Amino acid sequence: MLAQSDTPSVGAQTRQAFALLRRAAHPDRHHLGWAVLWLMLAALFEVLGPLMGKALIDEHLLPRHLDWPRMAMLLAGLLLTGWIASGLRYLQLVRLSGLAMRSVMRLREMVYTHVLLLPMSFFDRAITGQLVSRVTNDTEAVKNLYIQVLFVMLDSTIVLVGTIAAMAWLDIRLMGMVLALLPAVLVIVYLYQRWSAPAVTRARALRSDINGQVAESIGGMSVLQANNAQQRFGARFAATNDEHYRARQAELRANAWLLRPALDLFNVILLAVVIFVFGQRQMTATEVGVLYAFISYLARVIEPLIQITMQFSQLQQAVVASARVATLLDEAQAKEHSAASLGQAAASAQPADSATLPAVAISHLNFAYTPGQPVLHDLSLEIAAGAFIGIVGHTGSGKSTLLSLLLRFYPAPHGSIVLHGVALDDIDNERFRADVGLVPQDPFLLAASARDNIDMGRGLTQAQIEAAARAAHAHDFIVALERGYDTELGEGGSRLAVGQKQLIAIARALAGQPRILLLDEATSHIDSQTEQVVQAALDELRGKVTVIAIAHRLSTIRDADRIIVLNHGRITETGPHEKLMQIEGGLYQRLYLLQQLTMN
Repeated sequence: MLAQSDTPSVGAQTRQAFALLRRAAHPDRHHLGWAVLWLMLAALFEVLGPLMGKALIDEHLLPRHLDWPRMAMLLAGLLLTGWIASGLRYLQLVRLSGLAMRSVMRLREMVYTHVLLLPMSFFDRAITGQLVSRVTNDTEAVKNLYIQVLFVMLDSTIVLVGTIAAMAWLDIRLMGMVLALLPAVLVIVYLYQRWSAPAVTRARALRSDINGQVAESIGGMSVLQANNAQQRFGARFAATNDEHYRARQAELRANAWLLRPALDLFNVILLAVVIFVFGQRQMTATEVGVLYAFISYLARVIEPLIQITMQFSQLQQAVVASARVATLLDEAQAKEHSAASLGQAAASAQPADSATLPAVAISHLNFAYTPGQPVLHDLSLEIAAGAFIGIVGHTGSGKSTLLSLLLRFYPAPHGSIVLHGVALDDIDNERFRADVGLVPQDPFLLAASARDNIDMGRGLTQAQIEAAARAAHAHDFIVALERGYDTELGEGGSRLAVGQKQLIAIARALAGQPRILLLDEATSHIDSQTEQVVQAALDELRGKVTVIAIAHRLSTIRDADRIIVLNHGRITETGPHEKLMQIEGGLYQRLYLLQQLTMN
């Protein structure tokens, strides 16, 4: 779930984040190896610089031994090591950044594909804005995880180890005094993580809430304005935004107290210790160079520690975001694995004589969204291939639930639904989606052309697209548009009337040449004239495609071969329109007469 209450612990988040890091970077692991190698070489050349400076001071400047060729070589070496170190850092940063961006690209595709494969039950509890945030903002955080962890922290650690080794070679006792003060830095890092981690996690979760509220408000703007709810929703958004601000303030306070100021003070203390120790000695000329090298190395000791600690804020955000992505991928993988294993179980289970079998056979179907609260009770039903079946009933009778089970949006008990002789959950997903088409109550149209909305990326030919449009009686109004099938329909098909959108949706479903076509109250929002067009299209499909239509407007399914009447999850009546109308006091008769009275 995308809920704050499900947020894992800091340790679990870190493990999830680094597991995701390895997964996203696996194809580019050789690039990572080169980047680390260049980083180590750069650190080595940086450590050599102060040693050359020490040799220049001790061997030439202080004793006034001006061996110009030798001094020129040392100066050139000093400049060369700095130039090589900078070049190597450039190369490793470019390679590491490229690896990070490819990982983000790969991860976004991975997350988006998994979201597409999640069952509908997941979206019953998911919030659109939060999902969008995970696919876009949170995956971008993986790049920060690469840059901050692999570049700053690894780089700083290598420089720190090399510097301490060089200091030990120069003066092991003074190096021991410097190291004795390093645990104080670890205390600062620990306190920072303890203080900032909850604030960072909270801020990230609230950022997703902000995205969710914005998406929800924009999607329902007409309802908000019609109910004069702008101020109430504005106040709710302001409260969430204020919580996000306070969480960010807590994070910034941790940064201000425990990062740069504390470590800068630590740097001054170390410098004072080194100067004091040298001041107590009877310094010889050779120790001036050691002092120079030690002061140079001190910056290389403190600066990596400062960089490591300064990045903890970004690192913590990256870990939280990456863990959120990993949580979503884990849920997706579990669902996808289950579906795949079921699909593979009967890849060759299609009976040879499937044409003679019922298109749909439902036997003793029971279903409940929540245990103990059944929605469907012991449903049994057979639908012949090519039949036109209508399903009607009061709101809450189980019509939409039955349709969702037929669409495999929710798992039905094994064997209770059989299509053309094969259990529903044993059918390969690709084959199932090709065999079963859907026309929803509210047609979903892409912000694309009429052609794209019918094709839906299937690579259909123009002839196939036109054939589907003609079968749906949509061809005539499409060719009347300014650019015909290439006309852009606008977001959600805003340039079309509601009835035209529905005809496009029917054409899209027919373009896949399904064996079974499901209609979910496809005529509830259209005018009577368009309803007649839809009825004509359904009549033409009779005998060619099995049509199962859930209908609120009973006139749509009046000519169906059979009408199934549901009441409280049970089949109470079944038969053609004329037979059902002869049942005195029957549910269908009451529904039909009431609807006719309302229309008149």
